[in-house]
Order: sequence, then C-alpha cells, then structure tokens
Amino acid sequence: MNNSLPTDWAAYIRQMEAVLALELDEVRRQELLTQYNRIAAMAEPLMALPLDQRLEIAGVYRA
Repeated sequence: MNNSLPTDWAAYIRQMEAVLALELDEVRRQELLTQYNRIAAMAEPLMALPLDQRLEIAGVYRA
C-alpha cells in the first residue's frame, strides 16, 4: 500500500478523544502527537518494503 498523503495525527487524536469520550489537556495531546509521529517514522521503511505478489496473505480467523 502506498499512501502518498501524510496522516494528520492531530486530527486523529481529536477524533479518538470524541469517540472514546476523553478530555485530554494540551500537554498530553502534544505528547501523543510526538509519539504517533515517532511510530509513523519507524513504520515508514517497513511499509515501503516491496512484497512479492505471490506471497499468501494471512487467513481470517473465524470463531
């Protein structure tokens, strides 16, 4: 998957606050933003790794 648009982590955090009925202060919001950006930077090389089209995908677990 190649997503050329950057993720707006600040908007994501605001949406999750609303969904989870949380009230975060600005300091905590900024720390979450820092952590999401770090995680995204670490994941970027892995997401860019090309995969062979013949690889089998993981099965779907059904209970």
